[in-house]
Amino acid sequence: MQDYWVTGYGTGGTFAGAGKVIRAARGDSTKIILTEPDAAALVASGTPQEDGVTHPAWNPHPIQGWTPDFISPLVQEGLDNGLVDELIPISGADAIATSLALASKEGIFTGVSGGATVATALKVAETAPSGSVILAMVPDTAERYL
Repeated sequence: MQDYWVTGYGTGGTFAGAGKVIRAARGDSTKIILTEPDAAALVASGTPQEDGVTHPAWNPHPIQGWTPDFISPLVQEGLDNGLVDELIPISGADAIATSLALASKEGIFTGVSGGATVATALKVAETAPSGSVILAMVPDTAERYL
């Protein structure tokens, strides 16, 4: 059995703040999974962020609120502090499809970023040991997309 926390990032406050608390409270017993759009894989690129410029790995993507055109100091702090156990890219198409499925099948009215988080959690679930707990926070709402 394994516990997981799955999150994307925007400016990095949730990732760095919650990740720090989870790591302090649970050590390595909870795996922290960071996800980002496959079309804008800033962290996966391994290219450092230069101050005041668009990151060279950034491209437009449909996951609003996620992965701006830079790696924020908070995201970098979380990376530097070893808060990521695995980085999983997610496509915009999977994010949108999962958001729609959550609304139509589960009554969860989330936006594209919520769909992306759950889509990533579902990927984690494919290989997680039986009995694992996977937390995917969905702090987004779809009302702005109507």
